[in-house]
Amino acid sequence: MNNQKCKIIPCLDIKEGRVVKGIKFVDVKDAGDPVECAKAYQEAGANELVFLDITATNDARKTVTELVSKVASQVTIPFAVGGGISTLEDVEKVLNAGADKISINSAGVKTPQLLKKASEKFGSEKIISAIDVTKTGENKWEVLIAGGQKATGLDLIEWAKEVEKLGVGEILLTSMDKDGTKSGYDIEATKAVAEAVKIPVTASGGAGTYEDFYEAVHTAKASAVLAASLFHFNEISIPKLKEYLREKGIEVE
Repeated sequence: MNNQKCKIIPCLDIKEGRVVKGIKFVDVKDAGDPVECAKAYQEAGANELVFLDITATNDARKTVTELVSKVASQVTIPFAVGGGISTLEDVEKVLNAGADKISINSAGVKTPQLLKKASEKFGSEKIISAIDVTKTGENKWEVLIAGGQKATGLDLIEWAKEVEKLGVGEILLTSMDKDGTKSGYDIEATKAVAEAVKIPVTASGGAGTYEDFYEAVHTAKASAVLAASLFHFNEISIPKLKEYLREKGIEVE
């Protein structure tokens, strides 16, 4: 984990300008106003935020930049935005609107050069490769795109090494098998990626208990832990989670 401190990152899935939460991106429930949620998370001690536009289409892009501006005017912690970002122009627009980082998923798989060019133009620290995966066998995972709906045939570890070579600054790894289930992160997948690359890896998908966060950092070597519904519906509070991790000997930002 390169001895950096662990970060706690709430994820806000955005649909039509509202925060929603579903299981495996379907059956979504409304969880509030993005700007209010962002402010509340900052006050609670979140280290960063991630906004994912889960139904991103070109016509929604304008809504997202407006939302990014609103959030940027209200919070000082870094926040990343992802969902439907498929060109350098998209990256530039969202960064100019006030986002600190951009998360690229499907477009990076389809056009790996986008990751390379975005990292060169805007700086590695601003570009996140979001990787959605499903387990396909013993220590084997396949990369999925299109909100986890479409298989690519790409091997997770090979793709993780590739995005690192392309210059991205970090990986956001989501297990689609675990997303929204509260059955714990995919520890094996997270650990396999963290050991294969030198850039930070954020564990995402499946957090249900305090122990799950600990396992992701301690066992799987994640540099950051991301969760959504647990935080949105106050099942786990960020201050208590930080206290718990510190008691277990994990350095938290």
